[in-house]
Formats: sequence, structure tokens, C-alpha cells
Amino acid sequence: MISDLLKETKDRMNSSVQSLRDDLATIRTGRAAPALVEKLSVEYYGQPTPLMQLASISVPEPRQLLIKPFDPASIKDIERAVQTSDLGLTPNNDGKVIRLNLPPLTQERRLDLVKLVSARKEEAHVAVRNIRRDAIKDLREFENEKMISEDDLKRGEDDVQKLTDEIVAQIDQIGEAKEKEVMEV
Repeated sequence: MISDLLKETKDRMNSSVQSLRDDLATIRTGRAAPALVEKLSVEYYGQPTPLMQLASISVPEPRQLLIKPFDPASIKDIERAVQTSDLGLTPNNDGKVIRLNLPPLTQERRLDLVKLVSARKEEAHVAVRNIRRDAIKDLREFENEKMISEDDLKRGEDDVQKLTDEIVAQIDQIGEAKEKEVMEV
């Protein structure tokens, strides 16, 4: 029973870590990466659709993204989505493909991005703490219903705390790596 709860808790915490990774992949660094625009929502025939389902995205040069739509009719929709996004990029459309040139980041913009990374990291910490709180609450309910002993409760709480500490360390490591990447000139 406790092992099942720990497994479920670990899965939920790992999904929070994966969510953080996905979130940080969309934050721009000095280099161009397809993850920057993959999940960009494009209005396609009235439906919001992720860009990665509408086009192939490649990196022909270190500071350039090339978006080649599968359907040439969607090029205007993709261009509009890039312009209205918070990426701050201007798309160059030649009728067949869209090129996104990434200008070098200023020091001020780098510091803003580091703050954003820190905020996302803190959101992940909060999510993990909420998962820990739920797990401990479940353990206490098991103990109140006499499904586990008081000793099992204490051991379970310790195991949940150890798991939480591991996941928080992992989140910090991911965040610090991203901050370092953002600050790289």
C-alpha cells in the first residue's frame, strides 16, 4: 500500500520535472533550437494547432530557424502566430518557407530570461511540495483508518520526504543548467 503510494507520488513528481524541462526548452538562449517554436499555437482552419504538426522545423544556421509548412496555404497563419507570440521575432516569408533570424541577446534580456527561469523553477518546486503534501495526507488517512501502523506512517513520511528532496535537487540542477546556458555569450 505504501509502496503503491510512493510509486504514484514519484510518477507525479517526475511529470512535474518533465513539464519544467518542456517549459524551459521554449525559453530562448543564444542558439536557435526547434523547441523554441514547436509548441507555438497556430490558428489552422479555426483550430489552435501546435506548429510542429503543421510544419517541419530545422536549424540551417546557429542563429536561424527554418519553418517549412506541410500545407503551403498555412504559411500566413504560421507567420501571424510567430508575430503575435512573445518571442519577439520577425518572420521572413519567401512564399514557401519562413525564416526566423534570432538576433543576439542583450545582457538586459539575458537577465530577464534568468528571472523567468527562476520563476519557472519555483513553480516546479511548489508543484512538488503540493504532491508531497497530498502523499502525506493520504498516509495519515491510511493510519487513521488503521490500514497502516504509526511506525509505517513515520517511515512512509520519511520516504516521501527523501523522494521530494531528490526531485527538488533535480529541479535545481535543471534550472541552473538553463540559467548558465542563457547567460552564455
